[in-house]
Amino acid sequence: MNGIRHLTAGGFALAICLAAPATAQELRFTVWTGNDAHLAMLNGIADTFRETHPDVTVRFETIPAADYTQKLTFQLAGGNIPDLGWIMEDAAPAFINAGVLEDVGEALRADADYDYGDFSEPAMGLWVDGDAVYGIPFSTSPLLIFYNKTMFDEAGVETPMELAQKGEWTLDKFQEVSKLLAEADNGAYGFEFKDGQGYDARMMHAIMPSIRANGGFAWRDGKCGFSEPEAIAAVKQLHDMIHVDHSIVPPGEQGDFFSGGAAMTVSQISRASKLAEGPFEWGLAPLPAGSAGESPAIGQAGIAVFAQGKNKEVATEFLAHMTNEENVKIMAQFFPPARKSILNSPDFVESNALIPPEQMAVVADAIANGSILPSHEKLPQIEAAMKPRMDTYWRPDADVEKAMADVCAVVTPQL
Repeated sequence: MNGIRHLTAGGFALAICLAAPATAQELRFTVWTGNDAHLAMLNGIADTFRETHPDVTVRFETIPAADYTQKLTFQLAGGNIPDLGWIMEDAAPAFINAGVLEDVGEALRADADYDYGDFSEPAMGLWVDGDAVYGIPFSTSPLLIFYNKTMFDEAGVETPMELAQKGEWTLDKFQEVSKLLAEADNGAYGFEFKDGQGYDARMMHAIMPSIRANGGFAWRDGKCGFSEPEAIAAVKQLHDMIHVDHSIVPPGEQGDFFSGGAAMTVSQISRASKLAEGPFEWGLAPLPAGSAGESPAIGQAGIAVFAQGKNKEVATEFLAHMTNEENVKIMAQFFPPARKSILNSPDFVESNALIPPEQMAVVADAIANGSILPSHEKLPQIEAAMKPRMDTYWRPDADVEKAMADVCAVVTPQL
């Protein structure tokens, strides 16, 4: 029998029509990657599933990352329900609270070959409620500094990895080298926010690494942290880098690290494939330390079965197949695993042919010591409320303390 549930996206409440199940054996699986290497890997995993399920095909549907959660929500609201999908960590609480994700815990625990207990308990935190399991993380991926080694060498500046190895990679050094690289005669900025979307879809990725490195927080125990001294110091420094140093790509401009428009960016190892045939040498380094020391920030994504999909049973079987030990090893080259047996294996640091083992070790260390980016069941409403206030913060003449106080004024009622 069809029913109605509610889900929020972009601050709007949507009624979801729960469609009656059907018997189709094509699984629709939404993802946000259009990367050829990623899709080839995913389709390879789907091909091995057909060895035991010859009548089942899997169709991966790409929705751009910037629009992913909103467009997926609209699909669910319109009754165009996929069977499975990737879910971002910031959206997980809202989807779980809306009841649109299937509880797959009993099925996975009952499969002796699956070894559910191999998953790191902290990494599962977002997806578990008591005995219920609403998703399996396939990527527990720390934010890292990607840097253009060619630019650093030409400017005669030590690279972030070299500075990190000396214990000198701090927020102040990050500001210093960003300015030096921006002043170099190469027409590039020193730094670009993640995916060039720090002023919009990736604003939390833009500000939270510095805030946490200074010992600050977004929210906890119902309290907003953006107006606290630790956060103010962090965002003032970023504001100076944009509008005083002119070293961070400013609003309205595109730096594009991956085509040589910026010397550094923040990203995750899944993006390394974009540099496979890049025009410059590059490397990875940890995020810079702040006044509170190192504080790795982790982005996480999980695979979920949608509760009103047409093929829940076989979709759950494909979820188990995709996240078994063998396939997690395959995905580890792009997506750091939550399976302890793989993350703690020497094989992990050698899993990506593009990244030297000593730099992959940075990834493993960050997963072991980092914390996941902020999430909340009302995150869509929080971010929608934050956006106009953050727009005032990014302006050249911004009163940073007032802008952050304004952010907290609209965030606190949602907490």
